[in-house]
Order: sequence, then C-alpha cells, then structure tokens
Amino acid sequence: MKKFVMYGAGNIGRGFIGQLFSESGYSVGFVDINKEVIARLNNDRSYPVDIVSNDGIEEKIVENAYGIDGTDVELVSEEIANADIMATAIGVNVLKFIAKPIAQGLKKRFERNAKPFNIIICENLIGADAFLKGLIKEQIPEYAQRIDNEIGFVEASIGRMVPVVPEEKKQGNPLRVYVEPYNILPVDKDAFKGEIPEVKNLYPFAPFNLFIERKLFMHNMSHATCAYLGALRGYKYIYEAVGDFDIKFVAFKALCQSATAVAKENGVQMDFLLSHAENLIYRFKNKELGDTVERVGRDTIRKLGSNDRLIGAINLAEKHNLPCEYLCLGVAAGLCFAPESDESSKEVCAFAREFGAKSALEKYSKYTGKMSDFICELYKMLSNGVCLTEVIEYCEEKSGKAIRV
Repeated sequence: MKKFVMYGAGNIGRGFIGQLFSESGYSVGFVDINKEVIARLNNDRSYPVDIVSNDGIEEKIVENAYGIDGTDVELVSEEIANADIMATAIGVNVLKFIAKPIAQGLKKRFERNAKPFNIIICENLIGADAFLKGLIKEQIPEYAQRIDNEIGFVEASIGRMVPVVPEEKKQGNPLRVYVEPYNILPVDKDAFKGEIPEVKNLYPFAPFNLFIERKLFMHNMSHATCAYLGALRGYKYIYEAVGDFDIKFVAFKALCQSATAVAKENGVQMDFLLSHAENLIYRFKNKELGDTVERVGRDTIRKLGSNDRLIGAINLAEKHNLPCEYLCLGVAAGLCFAPESDESSKEVCAFAREFGAKSALEKYSKYTGKMSDFICELYKMLSNGVCLTEVIEYCEEKSGKAIRV
C-alpha cells in the first residue's frame, strides 16, 4: 500500500487531506504532538468524518489511519523517508518547528537515493512553498541543490470548511470531524517533482497564483467580512450572519470587487470567479456546520495583516485602480471585533479605540494607502453605532452607484 504522511492531525488534516488520500488507496500516518489523538489513531486505525449540510449528516469512516508521535524526531524522519508523498496542515507559525524532522527525513531519502518526493503545503500563506523550502535548507544546507532538484514544494488551496466540533457532538470520539460537502483540492501543477499522484479530487492547475488569490482574497476575505459584520449585529453563527440581507449584500459586493482585482491580476474571465462567489455565499449558509462568528473572525492581528485576506485584497484592487469600498467596510468592522476569548482581536480593537483607526492600520496592517481615510470614516460610523444599512448607503454613494433600495 502507498504511504502518505500528514503533518498535522487537526481538522484540515483529518477532515480533508487525510480523507482524500485514504480514499485513494494510501495508508495515512498523522504526525502530531497531541498524545490523546495519536493514541486513539493507533488504537482505532480509523476515524469518523461527518459530512454535514442543511439536508442532514452523512458519516464516513476514514480507514488505514495511524498516529506518529511528533515529539519523536527520529520516528517522524523515518516515516517521511519511507513515504510516497506528504503534506502539512499545521499552521504557518508552526512550520519553523517541523522543518528539522522534515529535513532529517529528506536527508535519509537522499542518502538512500530515493525517488523525487513531494510535499503538499496546506497553509494560509502566500509564498508558503518558498518559506518552507528555506526553513528546510537551513537545516541541511549541504543538500540545497538536491532539494531544488528532487523535492517538490506544492502549494494547495484549502477551500473546504472544517469548523471546530463541539464536545457534545463528538459522541465520545475525539477524532470525529465535521466538514462541508465541498472537497476539491487545487494544487500547483508546476511544483511537482516526478509524477503527479492519482488522488481523489486533487486538481493540479497552473499558473497556481490564481487559486492562491481566489482562496485568500475571496473565500477567506468574505468569510471574515461575514464574521466581523455578524459580530456587530450580535450573531453567534456564520449562517445567521450571511442570512442577514445587509451582511450578505456587503459580502457579495466585496466578493465582486475582489474577483475583479483577481481576474485583472491573472488575466482570466470574471465568470469563473463570480460563480465561485455565488457558491461561497451558498456554502456559508450551511447551518449544520455550526461555524461560529468568533472562530472565523478571531486573530485580527493576523487577519488584518498587510498581505492577508482583507488588506491584501485592497492592495490588489489599488494596484489595478479598481474600486474596493466594500473590502474597506470589512476592515473597518474587523477593527471593531473583540470577542472576550480572543486576545489578538481585543488588542487591535483597544488600540484602534485609543489611538484611532489610522494608527491601527499603520501598526497592524502596514497600510497607508489611498483608502486609509475612507476606512477611518467607516470605522468611526460603526464604532459609534451607526446602523449598518446607513453605512452601506454611504459606501454606495462613495462608489458612485445608486443607493440600494
């Protein structure tokens, strides 16, 4: 049986990537430091995935799974050395900690003259391929040339929504994952070394920048916008927020503005992106996912970053002299977002309140662009309790279009 190593046994690892490889005939070894998860994987050798939609729940069992203790560098490196392919879904901030065991595994492969090897990188970071490659080269600089020639660092676009499963819905199994039906995995076709593996719903595409920007500046951007506006209106769940006409209106307008910028940047037709925008709004309405406003919006230090979902989309629109008023509204709402359990967002919100939105944009977003003053106006309106409908009408006026009726 072919062997796949999944670095990260979290929701994306188990609920998306691991499932696809298991259903494609691979044994799936999950690397993680969570002792409970690893022990249960090694005991059960399988785990349940609940595919949920407004039509109900379908349980699937992922077979041929096992756990690998992430604290055992020798064990991890040996698993990688013997694998056919691997992936990471560990979180951008953790990549630096897993570079060493990956590098040790690659070193063993080089010493054994193994065939070319591919690492699918499932992280929300533009340039994740170069970032991880750089970290690994630092560990084994003597193999830098072979890394360039024999190791594929393959970026992926993770579109499947996999929220945190509430304890009461795990039914006593800590491995249970909730996922939406959507399960397409676009990957960078040009980054592979050797043959591209036959994996269910793997979609190799080139040039891949289109899918990176579509995921970050459309999916992630509109999801966050729904969360930030939903918090202002007191909603707990994303499906409640997107069911609000005003919020759905803003999210779709922002999607259209971002889609225009992405299309211009990549030289593609708008139809492809607009149909994706409509599909996103539909998927956000999935009540059974139980995805919360707090989870989707949390960590605004990262999500309002200079190259992230909202500010990154604004920068792209400005690059092509395109409108971005509704993207700005998402940023303004993000500056107001401060759930009690989220220290990152509370910090940003408190700073904006004390020093002003412009200072917050400069500090956390590194943004001083031409829409800075407009974002500040929107922030002032939202933070002073102006009705969202009035704020939307103000956006419409500023964009030069007729006021919504």
